[in-house]
Amino acid sequence: MTDATTLDQEIAAEQRHVDRVYARLAQLRQDAVRAERDGYRLARVGNVGALVERDAMVFHAARRRHLLDAEHEGLVFGRLDLRDGAVLHVGRLGVRGERAEPLLIDWRAPAAAAFYQATPARPRGVVRRRTIQSRGERVTGVSDDLLDPAAAPAGMRVVGDGALLATLARAKGRGMRDIVATIQQEQDQAIRSPAAGVTIVSGGPGTGKTAVALHRAAYLLYSDRSRFAGGGILVVGPTGVFVEYIAAVLPALGEESATLRSLGSLPPGVSATRTDPAAVAVLKGSLRMRRVLERAVRDAVPDGPTELRLLYRGQLLRLRGPELDGIRARALPRGARRNEVRRAGIDGLFEALWAQARQLVAPARLPGQAEFEDELSDRDDFRDFLRAWWPRLLPRHVLGWLARPDRLRRYARGVLDPAEITVLADAFGDLADNGPTIADVALLDELDELLGRPPQPRRRHRDPFQVTGGVREVTTFADRDRAARAAARERPADYREYAHVVVDEAQDVSPMQWRMIGRRGRLASWTVVGDPAQTAWTGNPAELAQARDRALGRRPRREFQLTTNYRNPAEIFELAAEVIREVAPDAPLPTAVRSTGVAPRRDRVAAAVLPAAVRTATAEMLAAVEGTVGVIAAVARRDEVAGWLGELATSRLQVVSSLQAKGMEYDAVVLVASEEIRAESEAGVRTLYVALSRATQRLVTIDLDPESIAHIAM
Repeated sequence: MTDATTLDQEIAAEQRHVDRVYARLAQLRQDAVRAERDGYRLARVGNVGALVERDAMVFHAARRRHLLDAEHEGLVFGRLDLRDGAVLHVGRLGVRGERAEPLLIDWRAPAAAAFYQATPARPRGVVRRRTIQSRGERVTGVSDDLLDPAAAPAGMRVVGDGALLATLARAKGRGMRDIVATIQQEQDQAIRSPAAGVTIVSGGPGTGKTAVALHRAAYLLYSDRSRFAGGGILVVGPTGVFVEYIAAVLPALGEESATLRSLGSLPPGVSATRTDPAAVAVLKGSLRMRRVLERAVRDAVPDGPTELRLLYRGQLLRLRGPELDGIRARALPRGARRNEVRRAGIDGLFEALWAQARQLVAPARLPGQAEFEDELSDRDDFRDFLRAWWPRLLPRHVLGWLARPDRLRRYARGVLDPAEITVLADAFGDLADNGPTIADVALLDELDELLGRPPQPRRRHRDPFQVTGGVREVTTFADRDRAARAAARERPADYREYAHVVVDEAQDVSPMQWRMIGRRGRLASWTVVGDPAQTAWTGNPAELAQARDRALGRRPRREFQLTTNYRNPAEIFELAAEVIREVAPDAPLPTAVRSTGVAPRRDRVAAAVLPAAVRTATAEMLAAVEGTVGVIAAVARRDEVAGWLGELATSRLQVVSSLQAKGMEYDAVVLVASEEIRAESEAGVRTLYVALSRATQRLVTIDLDPESIAHIAM
């Protein structure tokens, strides 16, 4: 046990250094503001060189000021005492003193790596590693690891009893926190792995996979900013709930340039939150759906014209259905994109009509072919036919065709079996009323690829200095140059040239979703994190591997396995482990490193009292913990359960489905009707394993007693 006086003295010593860092930070902030102000003054010189210099000076000063203005809770969180007598403090950003001496080392810098990687077996020149806990600018505690006792100088004090475990016991907020102060060695190895190729991180619940992925993104931006900030980093998560949960991590690490998307919102203009039943999601996620969609995009428009009749110079020109189908088929060879070859379809009509006109119209009355086509192009009836026969199609139009059972059967014949076609027909039946599901989004993206986009006129960039009525602002050369550079950096809405792609909860990404993500990562390096034991995908594993390998390409791969569960107390994870061993007895499960002495509570109630039991348990958990409480139910039950808890609504309470719980973390969890989660799909046991491993402190399960289940079944 550390003497209280010794601990107070060590805290005071670290407080003096922290005060010095914050004082220097304030000075640097003032210098940045002054540099920004001085940069604007350069414009008064009046020559072009001064304006360009002003532009560069203002840009860099403003960027530095933005970084220094960021909130830096726990700015200084580590200290290394080295064998050579040097002392390094580690924090969220790098700070140098007035004589350029390092006051604080950025956690991503090579010099800080030993803070995460040094061990007693391999101290890497570190004698003592100290973790510093703070609240605002005040140091509240220190905790030490003596890594090389033989090299410790006389009088070196070692205090504390485990900063990581103390951090894990703290209450959680609604959003995920960064782990920058408590990164462990196996996590740090994955975070700092080479940028090129594919980094694959596997690990069970609570091992910090998501945190590793996000800290890796921050590390890559630090180590090669021009590449990764310029090309962009895309982070893809399973649901909107999950993306909202992780959204604060990168800004807390000083990085705001990454793009965060869920699988339901990856393509621009689409935002899906609905989930399909597991059997339907497997069908929609199968690569066989591409063949179904390929047939759909080549088909005639539903309820479109089946005949073209035009009276031309006293003669009837007529194209019947089979002739129109033939023209469309010739204009749309395999591999062609329908929206991009519309002109070929129109040309086919002109050729067929011209051939008829030459037979029916007297030569003296027949103009040249070009004039003939111009005449038809000016006719409203011909233009109306074109709009109905070969319209410019959007992906949602063609996906809507699959809601017609007759069309779906025709497109899927020989690709899906009759039972699968029936399941899909029922699933697409409510598409028009309720919008797409998350699984539909990958189909929409595939249709966008198959349809292509009509040739667009060159986009004219709006003059940013245009006011109105032809009046322009008075500008300098530097103003115009800066605006031109900003326009050049502007990314299209459907950007597909990311420098790095992070895929979280990768075990649940379907083959069609891998194709969707892969289109945006053709030029990228990748970080892929997941846990095979948690997978909800029950489709063809060979098909899944094929789609994933195609997305990742032939890039070199490095694999890391995380083995320690930092989230769950051993009492809670023991229950989760019992469940997963039912279907994966040989799965490599992580080791839970802490204990609370509080076992999960397991209640069984009659169906009639289930709402009241859930309300009571939720209220008890809100009173028992300071942080968040998650209530997890089967997908079909989630909205009903949320209705039961309306009177308890608070920012600390979140009701999620079993699928939405993926990647989430709560201080306490109330799990409703585990038997319903088990029965949701073939992967129901794995989904239940996920739900049982979300809590950091307390877990209550409320199940229906067997008699109630039997009564409901009757």
